[in-house]
Amino acid sequence: MADPTEPDHPNPRRRRTVVVSGGTDGMGRALALARAERGDRVVALGSDPGKGRRLLADAERIGAADRVDFIRADLSGVAATRAAIDRIAERHRAVDALALFANRQAPRRTVTAEGLERTFALYYLSRHLLGRGLAPLLHRSPAPVIVNVSGTGVAKGRIHWDDLQLERGYSTITAQLQAGRANDLLGVAFAARPDSAPIRYVLYHPGFTRSGDLSPLPAPVRVLLRGAARLAARPVEAAVAPVHGFIDRPPESPLTAIDRGKVLPPGFPTLDPAAAERLAAATEALLHQVRPG
Repeated sequence: MADPTEPDHPNPRRRRTVVVSGGTDGMGRALALARAERGDRVVALGSDPGKGRRLLADAERIGAADRVDFIRADLSGVAATRAAIDRIAERHRAVDALALFANRQAPRRTVTAEGLERTFALYYLSRHLLGRGLAPLLHRSPAPVIVNVSGTGVAKGRIHWDDLQLERGYSTITAQLQAGRANDLLGVAFAARPDSAPIRYVLYHPGFTRSGDLSPLPAPVRVLLRGAARLAARPVEAAVAPVHGFIDRPPESPLTAIDRGKVLPPGFPTLDPAAAERLAAATEALLHQVRPG
């Protein structure tokens, strides 16, 4: 059988290096294994060593053990995320795609050792740091892309400009919605940077998916979500399928926002350039204040 990565194949496909945050759970895990099975080199970031070992075992079962690299990293930590970026740069000259999945719902407000509200740190700040930190490696790819899997298209929620760390009025939903809106603005800000080209940025909302770690949630909530997932959620493979397309054929536009298959217009309310610039400045100021963990 002809090798699809060979130049003389009717439909040649270049082998890529793909970094996946949240690569040991749900959609991130599914993407990591699928890309490795296709012949890509995958760097999976995750905080649980047991899940990392299971990922590597499954990679071995599909004949891709030598193509999956697990880096243990608690991405809710700024220093830990920067250390993961350094490790990637030590091992790889270039990165073709960065797929951002890492997120975890927290029923109670938790502060990291660095003094940050954990949802904001994991769901938003880690994605900010990974995109900026890996940009030099992405620039070495002929067709680089960042895929930020979040809640784009959801107009609910807002940025709490006077309380980014949600010291007042925290709830799981408030924290998730704020970080989701922050990720929308992250994509806008990244694409607007003069040094971002030719990196393409995709904001992708897959919709309700049978994915993710529900263990931090109370038992009754877990039961309700699992029941709802059986009735209405998309299978992980279906939700991940568009991400493969973004990686194999990055969009032409610097920024693309897709909500459950629908491309959002640039003027969509959550994609405001002024708010994106404001959040970028607030983020840099916040990072300068982060205390060592």
